[in-house]
Amino acid sequence: MDTTPIVIDGAVVVTLDRTRREFTGHVVAEGNRIVAVGAGPAPAYDGARVIDGRGCLLTPGFVNTHQHLYQWATRGLAVDATLFGWLTTLYPVWAGIDDESVHVAAQAALAQLARTGCSTAADHHYVFPRDSKDLLEAEILAASQVGMRFHPARGSMDLSQKDGGLPPDSVVEDRDQILAATEAAINRWHDPSPDSMLQIVVGPCSPFSVTGELMRDAAELARRKGVRMHTHLAETTDESDYCREHFGSTPLEYAAELGWTGSDVWFAHGIHFDDAEIAQLGRSRTGVAHCPSSNARLGAGIARTADLRAAGSPVGLGVDGAASNEAGSLVEELRHALLFARARGGPEALDVRAALEMATLDGARILGRSDEIGSVEVGKLADLALWRLDTLAHAGIADPVAALVLGTPPPLELLLVNGRPVVEHDTVVTVDEADLAVQVAKVQKHLLAKAG
Repeated sequence: MDTTPIVIDGAVVVTLDRTRREFTGHVVAEGNRIVAVGAGPAPAYDGARVIDGRGCLLTPGFVNTHQHLYQWATRGLAVDATLFGWLTTLYPVWAGIDDESVHVAAQAALAQLARTGCSTAADHHYVFPRDSKDLLEAEILAASQVGMRFHPARGSMDLSQKDGGLPPDSVVEDRDQILAATEAAINRWHDPSPDSMLQIVVGPCSPFSVTGELMRDAAELARRKGVRMHTHLAETTDESDYCREHFGSTPLEYAAELGWTGSDVWFAHGIHFDDAEIAQLGRSRTGVAHCPSSNARLGAGIARTADLRAAGSPVGLGVDGAASNEAGSLVEELRHALLFARARGGPEALDVRAALEMATLDGARILGRSDEIGSVEVGKLADLALWRLDTLAHAGIADPVAALVLGTPPPLELLLVNGRPVVEHDTVVTVDEADLAVQVAKVQKHLLAKAG
């Protein structure tokens, strides 16, 4: 690892430490750790690379808590559909994915996340067509090439259309096969060390594509192996109706009965929870990945983020699958999370710094990494985003956090992940963006042709 110090000097620094310090000053990274944080000019470091941070805002790198990377190759389809209609349209296309298409899509989606301030990404991959190669490995390779800190969930589905579920038979797996493959992925890939760039999550897809037996067995496996658990829950009223019809309960009642609550669990979306359920989530410290753009795109509703946070449930941000959020921009989710919370609860429901916390500290907490990432502090990992706020779009906004959250997405001057530059001057430097764009277009054309 290159241990040349990187000194960011003259920026406004939002630390998000315990005292929430904000100041104009410096941050120094050496190797993969932050070694100095303070107001005023930086001390001299022999041989250091010095970044002029004047006109910029320095924040922790963002944490994306929910994504489906493979969907980057299937954007722009079923653009006016509800969730269930969207899924039934897209499943025949997704049935054709392979390791090559997943690798290309994952690289492209992760590069876009990096361009929008994301240093840590959680992905939920649950489509494994028969006879496909190791699709999880294809994603992991892509994350390594982009340079992203990665938390992929080995997802699964075992409830197909013939069993009353939504996915076609060709993309579901046998329960024993799923559990064996998930455990093998943990054994091969999961790195629990404090510097970890890769941690595996157990992630059955949803109540309408997974049997209760698999949900229960998956929870037992995750806790036996000491890894976290993730699934979709309470995303739409259709899902609520499905759970009442099939299980005689709400989605959360069903999940809780199967062992799916606790500080090692987080749900994607979590829109349709009542007051008692929000209190239950808070007591159990169960997390929620809030995906405002995707929820709006599918007309699913607005999650009660302010109520969830007040109850004690950590709420992170996610871009969701690129087929239901074609932008895939994590910085845009800050603005949308803020605006939607206020549309639901009034102008004081969520403030700009709370939105920034959701993208950083809360996301880190959901992934069990709050001791390592999510704030700018000495000893933490050097995952840092430097935003340029002196251009026409933001100049004159006195509060730099308000400029970042409420303004248009600003240029990203620098993104460090584990102390390594991934974005410089608003361009990803670890992969070729132009070449990726060509590859994505080819992959989508091929998938659509296969699906007829």
